[in-house]
Amino acid sequence: MRLVQITIPAGKREAVLGALEDEGVDYVVSDETGRREYAAIVYVPLPTNAVEPILDAVDDAGLGEDAYTVILDANTVVSRRFEELQERYAADEEAEDRIAREELTAAAQDLAPSTSTFAVMTVISALIATAGLLLDSPAVVVGSMVIAPLIGPAMAASVGTVVNDRELFRRGVRLQVGGLVLAVVAATAFAALVRYGNLVPPLEELFTIPEIEERVAPDALSLVVALGAGAAGVISLTSGVSTALVGVMIAVALLPPAATVGIGIAWADPLTTLGSTVLLLVNVLSINLAAIVILWYSGYRPEHWFRESAAKHATMKRITVLAVAIVVLSAFLGGVTYDSYQRATTEEELRGEIGALVEATDASVSFEVRLLEVEVDYTNTALFRRPDRVTVTVGVTPGEQLTGLADDAQAVASAVTGRDVTVVVRYTAMEAA
Repeated sequence: MRLVQITIPAGKREAVLGALEDEGVDYVVSDETGRREYAAIVYVPLPTNAVEPILDAVDDAGLGEDAYTVILDANTVVSRRFEELQERYAADEEAEDRIAREELTAAAQDLAPSTSTFAVMTVISALIATAGLLLDSPAVVVGSMVIAPLIGPAMAASVGTVVNDRELFRRGVRLQVGGLVLAVVAATAFAALVRYGNLVPPLEELFTIPEIEERVAPDALSLVVALGAGAAGVISLTSGVSTALVGVMIAVALLPPAATVGIGIAWADPLTTLGSTVLLLVNVLSINLAAIVILWYSGYRPEHWFRESAAKHATMKRITVLAVAIVVLSAFLGGVTYDSYQRATTEEELRGEIGALVEATDASVSFEVRLLEVEVDYTNTALFRRPDRVTVTVGVTPGEQLTGLADDAQAVASAVTGRDVTVVVRYTAMEAA
């Protein structure tokens, strides 16, 4: 529930009160004696989703831009007419928790902090994320996301787009671009300090760290995460609920990839830098696309009808640009996804063929032979990683020896992968069943 306070300019009192009467709302009006340009102040208790249509009706009555409106939270309203008003607006279940356009704009402005605060919090969260990635500590990485102030700029840019608030849109874009660049620079500087200061053991390749590997070769599922984060962010904003937890989800899509870009630059690893940069760009674009689409679909429009055409044009243009950019970048994600499918298929076929080979060997000897594990190592490339080494672990009855299996496994692996791979067969003693 909300309590709306409206100052009525001189000469507009009858028109404004008449509009409120037509809408069937309760109100209290008091004379304004402090300033001559205002005739009265009217207090109107409203259900949350009734604020926007009632304010639009008052504006249509000729309130004008000279008036100002204050919207406050109200805990309880006891009134039969208010209950009837609640029932009338409760019939629209989709808009039951929808906040007014004016509240949405104010909430988006509040989410975008001052530049100095935003910069400091971004640097701190980037440093923590970089440390968490290098330490392979999911807990530290999650902690960095909690303090990252990244939800505000994305929501500000999206809201500014649909309500045609150019200043809010530009501020959101500036903070997003500046924040991500600042995060990458901070991560690069910290990672370089860690590397050349020997604060972590020497790393031959960053792929050996699981937390980094996740961001180096992103697949199509990363796009789902980013779109979901953007959608959740704007839904929480339009319903007036806390955006704190959703902010963590948006930080999940942005902060670790930005930190990974910095680590890749510090280690002069182009593969790490390329993969994480693509992931970062896809995520930030997807978050903005999802937010703008849902805001427009939810019916948010500019305050004045004559600005709606300009807002619609700007919204459609930005949606098109974002969608095209995402499609282009998603070619990389599609390549990684296809590559993952190919590797999974190859590993499954290798296990099946080598398993059949071991079963045939077991049937041809007097002791037990069992396949324990097939491990496949790949070439160090961001895309189209190919099998490079196959390690086969075979269990045999203690005291028995087996020869010839390595050559047969080599032939099978080469046939399945279509390339000359190194095959190592390890034998381990196994108690008879």
